[in-house]
Amino acid sequence: MVNTVTLYKSLLQTLMKLAGVEPRKVEIEPGTVMNFWVPTKPKTEEIIQKPSVVFVHGFGADGILTWMFQVFNLTSHYSVYVPDLLFFGGSTTSARNRSLRFQTECLATGLRKLGVERCVVVGLSYGGMIGFKMAELYPDLVESMVVSGSVEALTESLSSTRLKGLGQKRWSDFLLPTTAEGVKELFRVATHWLPPWIPNRIFKDYFEVMFSHRKEREELLEAMIIKDEDFTPHHYHQRIFFVWGDDDKIFHLEIAHKLTEQLGEKAKLQYIEKAGHLAQLERPCVYNAHLKQILASLTTDKQL
Repeated sequence: MVNTVTLYKSLLQTLMKLAGVEPRKVEIEPGTVMNFWVPTKPKTEEIIQKPSVVFVHGFGADGILTWMFQVFNLTSHYSVYVPDLLFFGGSTTSARNRSLRFQTECLATGLRKLGVERCVVVGLSYGGMIGFKMAELYPDLVESMVVSGSVEALTESLSSTRLKGLGQKRWSDFLLPTTAEGVKELFRVATHWLPPWIPNRIFKDYFEVMFSHRKEREELLEAMIIKDEDFTPHHYHQRIFFVWGDDDKIFHLEIAHKLTEQLGEKAKLQYIEKAGHLAQLERPCVYNAHLKQILASLTTDKQL
């Protein structure tokens, strides 16, 4: 029997190519290769320079599954780049380093090799943490950020509090389910409302396809947590926009309010009603409206 998720991914890849992006492998260093969805090369000699937007996914899926609705909506006016982080999608490494910094350095190197000189980074969850790190390490590359359901860093105290709230002992128990029922629970928590009519076969097929490199991903989760005393909030020069689901059960809206207050006048919070952690998938039209408004405001600011 055909796996429905595999079939859907195949169809989605075809649609993405029609939308104007194509997959490309980039060697970051010997033994490390990242897959990116990048703007399709124009068939004419005329190259239209568009602002670059980089979408960074979280732990639940690869890049194109996470951001499919945003890609469809933005490719006509922006150069869209969608990476698969290491050990997701088509990206792998033989290096032993699992740190957030290493992921960030590989992503930045890949973007440079693709010719990206300046970009807006849109990050979800784990991808948001990478976005923060990239804004810190490469301020010349990251113009601004849009962050959804994420934090600047996952400290031990915050991690413990959030895991307790989720009724979990470890992030891997939650984010790396070992059964189809575990996948269903993951999506139930990550959404405002999980339609009851979704057949169990979908969760089973998703489990079979989307959770490769389990050992390496567990190591990524362990490396993601840092000691409280090792974290010092960074003073970002970039503008940072938070677009949050008001029913985010993983990182509550209260966390977004605190981050906005902490970051000061350069930060702005917008939230989406009746949306959870995966607001960009649950309410894509509303999410896209916020995102396009933000991107348009950045373009206007540069023209002033």
